[in-house]
Amino acid sequence: MIEADVIRQAQAGDREAAAALLRQLETPVYRTAYYLTGNEQDALDCTQEALLKIYRSLPTFKGESGIHTWAQRIVTNVCMDLFRKRRKIVPIGENQWREDERAGREVERGAVAHDLKRAINRLSSPQKTAVIMRYVQDFSYQEIAEAMDLPVGTVKSHLFRARKLLKEWLSEYREGEMAAWRMRK
Repeated sequence: MIEADVIRQAQAGDREAAAALLRQLETPVYRTAYYLTGNEQDALDCTQEALLKIYRSLPTFKGESGIHTWAQRIVTNVCMDLFRKRRKIVPIGENQWREDERAGREVERGAVAHDLKRAINRLSSPQKTAVIMRYVQDFSYQEIAEAMDLPVGTVKSHLFRARKLLKEWLSEYREGEMAAWRMRK
């Protein structure tokens, strides 16, 4: 948890406080960038750009949302800008999801994870972003709405549709009882 004093000091121009703040935000910002871009290089580029924007925008941070939520909105926008520049849908690269190469149940779980990640990759950009923020980053609906700059109802709609599609695409696992995974509602 980032202390309010550190935020205020950073906003006032204290470079040490700003550096401490950015160090605390760096990992969650990178994680989001990595899941959204699907590769390390783009994630590093987006993280760097997002941290720079966060630093430059600190004086305008009003505290209406949490600093983490505010930072997530910035990194999400940076990633979306990257995709608009490339005219791509947000990819989740196959190579980012490391398969478990151990024998037995671990191999089966790796196959399930691989299929789940391929299915997530098929979702629309907003659905994919919402799923990643909710189920990977464990954000609340409100935090996702703030980060994506959408109403909470729209976020819930994206998540509902995404769960429905994932359930349909991965129905063979439920029918064949090959794996027991459940999406949190």
